[in-house]
Amino acid sequence: MDKETLKQKIMEVFQKKASGAGKSKIYLKDLQREIPEANPRDIKNAANELVKEGKLEYFSTGSTVMYGLPGVGMGLEAGMEKPEE
Repeated sequence: MDKETLKQKIMEVFQKKASGAGKSKIYLKDLQREIPEANPRDIKNAANELVKEGKLEYFSTGSTVMYGLPGVGMGLEAGMEKPEE
């Protein structure tokens, strides 16, 4: 599978998950389950390219990294905001 096709499939997975189940963040393993015909390393590389292009964003919980659509759900900045004193 070529890289552009894989990137399109990844975006389809995100759009389906965000609209249907309401999940705004997805683990890399979930992407690998959704696209079993692709090599896991290729999926990771394509997802990282989508982040560089601004089509996806990273979301880190501190122990793991998830991917998400920018502007959908709680973003990284919201999780790091300090309460006002």
